[in-house]
Amino acid sequence: MNSFDLAYHQLLERILDAGTTKNDRTNTGTKSIFGHQMRFDLSEGFPLLTTKKVSFKLLATELIWFLRGDTNIKYLLEYNNNIWNEWAFKNYVESNDYHGEDMTDFGHRSLKDPDFKAVYDEEMAKFKARILNDDEFSQKYGTLGNVYGKQWRHWEGKDGVVIDQIKNLIEGIKTKPDSRRHIVSAWNPAEIDTMALPPCHTLFQFYVSENKLSLQLYQRSGDVFLGVPFNIASYSLLLCLIARETGYEVGEFVHTIGDAHIYSNHFEAVNTQLERTSYDPPKLVIHTDKSIFDLEYEDLEIIDYQSHPAIKAPIAV
Repeated sequence: MNSFDLAYHQLLERILDAGTTKNDRTNTGTKSIFGHQMRFDLSEGFPLLTTKKVSFKLLATELIWFLRGDTNIKYLLEYNNNIWNEWAFKNYVESNDYHGEDMTDFGHRSLKDPDFKAVYDEEMAKFKARILNDDEFSQKYGTLGNVYGKQWRHWEGKDGVVIDQIKNLIEGIKTKPDSRRHIVSAWNPAEIDTMALPPCHTLFQFYVSENKLSLQLYQRSGDVFLGVPFNIASYSLLLCLIARETGYEVGEFVHTIGDAHIYSNHFEAVNTQLERTSYDPPKLVIHTDKSIFDLEYEDLEIIDYQSHPAIKAPIAV
């Protein structure tokens, strides 16, 4: 098994074998461990898992969305990226402007009631269409509040001074490579209540050694089956982009997770994945000399990606 899939499978197995059964915000229930670290040497390839298909398009467009400082799902929907829809939809159906069918607890009800699922899908489709085609509606209900993009690019400091953490990071790596302050934080205590979802990947730090750039992520909470494969590839992509921007070779991505959990309704899917063997990891190709701030999804390509089929599992909202 390749080293990327192996590290991830070992995390799954550790949670299943030693995890504590816990309740959670979504009332789904989890098995959870506290404190786990994985290391990915990107000289071996790009860590897009192969024991289930992981959509590079979804994670890459989300990362570009973060880097643009965007917090509205319209950009994501333009690429058929639906991973943030439920949080924006929740804000809409709980508002006085919504006059459709009752959507109370739509996340759980859509999993258990096929008739409700059909109604929910229809309401979600109408919501997405309005986000894409009605600018006023999009501005009001497409926004997710002060989530990642806002904190990365427009952190509001003392006296209203706006801090662009990504630009500062890049300048710092270029001018003071040995600094221990190459840090970007998404965890802004003053604005947690204004975010659709408090940031799970809370802080990341870069490190320069022997002309190689490495990145460590601290993730406070990880949905290990659905979310963590995307996080691994997303921050590895970020490392590749920042290394290119600052003129360094790519080193390691180090992934540190606080509460690493598997939802109880994911156990069967996890066991399916653990039965699979891996393929060789793919490679990332960047087809542009553009700045990271002007990057488009079409400038990126994953080549030689062979994987087992995707495994579907419900998202906990």
